[in-house]
Amino acid sequence: MTTELRVLKPSEWDKWYGNVVLAFGGVAGAPEHTEMMRTITHFDRLIGAWDGAECVGTAGSFPFRVSVPGGTTAPMAGVSGVSVAATHRRRGILTSMMRRQLDDIRERGEPLAVLWASEPVIYGRFGYGMATRQLKASIDTGRVSLAVPEGTDGIRLRRAKPDEALADLEAIYARQLADRPGMIVRLPDWDRLQILDTPADQGGGSPLQCVLAERDGEAVGYALYRLHPSWDDSGANGTVTVQDLQAVGAPAHAALARFLFGIDLTSTVNMPNRPVDDGWQHLVSDVRRCSLRQWDGLYVRPVEVGAALAARGYRAPVDVVLDVEDAFCPWNAGRWRLSADAEGAVCERTSDAADLALSVRELGSAYLGGVTLRELADAGRVREIAPGALARTSLAFGGEVAPWGPHNF
Repeated sequence: MTTELRVLKPSEWDKWYGNVVLAFGGVAGAPEHTEMMRTITHFDRLIGAWDGAECVGTAGSFPFRVSVPGGTTAPMAGVSGVSVAATHRRRGILTSMMRRQLDDIRERGEPLAVLWASEPVIYGRFGYGMATRQLKASIDTGRVSLAVPEGTDGIRLRRAKPDEALADLEAIYARQLADRPGMIVRLPDWDRLQILDTPADQGGGSPLQCVLAERDGEAVGYALYRLHPSWDDSGANGTVTVQDLQAVGAPAHAALARFLFGIDLTSTVNMPNRPVDDGWQHLVSDVRRCSLRQWDGLYVRPVEVGAALAARGYRAPVDVVLDVEDAFCPWNAGRWRLSADAEGAVCERTSDAADLALSVRELGSAYLGGVTLRELADAGRVREIAPGALARTSLAFGGEVAPWGPHNF
């Protein structure tokens, strides 16, 4: 039977979402989570592949804005819910959905598509490049201490209920956007999704805990975390799992870290998603007992190369011609002149000779400033044509802080 691809009707959402749940392991979330997902859904951005009355493929996106180098934000499509039924593999369904989705994103005027990759091997062929890394840590707090900076003792900490402190949490989160690329501007109702606290979310741990950091009566940081108590013959050895930590300034960051390290009856702090340049790494007494590991984070795909490169800032002035390969979105293929300085950036088509050659995938990897063009060239993924162009352009694309994606979608 021919597979039909179409935009979802609201009446088809339960069947569509059920297919997503099945593809990602078949364990449905709590009813509250399902209802919240329905609430934040933009039905006109959902694609379903149908074999008769059966939904056999899904893909969707959200109309976000993402922080980019230069302290501003750019429109992006947050791609999510991509799946193909196990019974319908190797029939071109995924490719057809990706084709339809990128065409739609382009028509909406969104220059970037961004996703979390359940399987990284899938998305490179559609032009997505790994653009952020995240740090995972499991810290032995029985053996690791912190040397905190001046001003830490001037931070007041107080416990709060997450829902009652939500306005403060969101204000602190919003203050981070200009400083760190990769962070996503919250859409309506997404703030409540971040503090959803069903038994499934708790995973055998405590209800979600919240501590606010305040300086002179102003909220300047927060930590959201869960406690997982545990005992053995030697005593208590519980775990603190950090869901989110945001802070304005080093003293607030250190005060929250010191609090998490010192919670009674615990001996481990797990941080499953932190920026790779997180400051606490320079405060610990023994970094080897923090079990640090890097993981891939956000994958970025320029949908409109010219608009995407013009939307971000650059660390140094640059004037370079890029020869871009893009077989899946051929409107991007060809030569582009990027000219940028402190006043802004322009990226337009040109017939001038190329200085660098790369695919749109590498352009996506370098876009947020966390993956350098130099390292991509060392891997053979970027080719220097004009001598010196690689060093100048790699410097311009770089950033002062590591990009980071703390916002799931």
